[in-house]
Amino acid sequence: MEYVFQKDTKTLGKRTTLCEIMGKAEMWLIRTYWDFEFPFPYLPNVEFVGGLHCKPAKPLPKELEEFVQSSGKDGVVVFTLGSMIKNLTEEKSNVIASALAQIPQKVLWRYTGKKPETLGANTRLYEWIPQNDLLGHPKTRAFITHCGTNGIYEAIYHGVPMVGIPLFGDQHDNIARVKAKGAAVEVDLQRMTSSDLLNTLKAVINNPSYKENAMKLSRIHHDQPMKPLDRAVFWIEFIMRHKGAKHLRPAIHNLTWYQYNSLDVIGFLLACMATFIFLVTKCCLFCYWKFGKTAKKKKKE
Repeated sequence: MEYVFQKDTKTLGKRTTLCEIMGKAEMWLIRTYWDFEFPFPYLPNVEFVGGLHCKPAKPLPKELEEFVQSSGKDGVVVFTLGSMIKNLTEEKSNVIASALAQIPQKVLWRYTGKKPETLGANTRLYEWIPQNDLLGHPKTRAFITHCGTNGIYEAIYHGVPMVGIPLFGDQHDNIARVKAKGAAVEVDLQRMTSSDLLNTLKAVINNPSYKENAMKLSRIHHDQPMKPLDRAVFWIEFIMRHKGAKHLRPAIHNLTWYQYNSLDVIGFLLACMATFIFLVTKCCLFCYWKFGKTAKKKKKE
């Protein structure tokens, strides 16, 4: 385990590892919810607050609104690979731009870098876009995303089907969950061709099942007794009011690594088994020696 930081042992005490810090947590706020997750058991000090950053869409800036409205009945596609992907290769940018140029929808592409040569008249490049407001616009037909948790939940919140292009981290897990719910399709950035992206986009936009499943996830997400942000605030204040939540914190965090892996129990059972085998073996040898010697003596007589 690599240390997260090192303390001055004279002033702050011993070093602290990431596992120790995580083990001291009174409450875990998880940025997902059952609209997105697969069912699984969880501990009492875990609360799901997925989508706590989501909010209703605001009116778009005039320039963006005019471009969106110019799409007519075909609508628009929102495309972003997040803030961490600064530059795609020129070849990959042209592959993507070529596919986008062949759809009837207008495309708003958050992109930084050299303008692709195959960029179509229906596609506009922006260094920044109001993602949540665009996803909440009634003319948005699909969302091409790198599958970050924030973007996934904004799409779920507004009921927008997705084309996932996962790149790293939890993004592959995220798209796997949304695919299982029937609200997204995945493409591989490294292997995809223009026709792959084009066919995937057409399927998500034209097949009504994707929109229906996305809206189903949205209804589940909104049907909660308390908004995710309010739930997160409640539990933070709960911890502050009661100076912790020891009654919710499982004792597993107090176990050593060998206790957690039951190595002490396994060692005890192995010792008992070894002792039993040793005693049985000794008894058998004793009986063989005693009765064997008596039998040989009788035979000689």
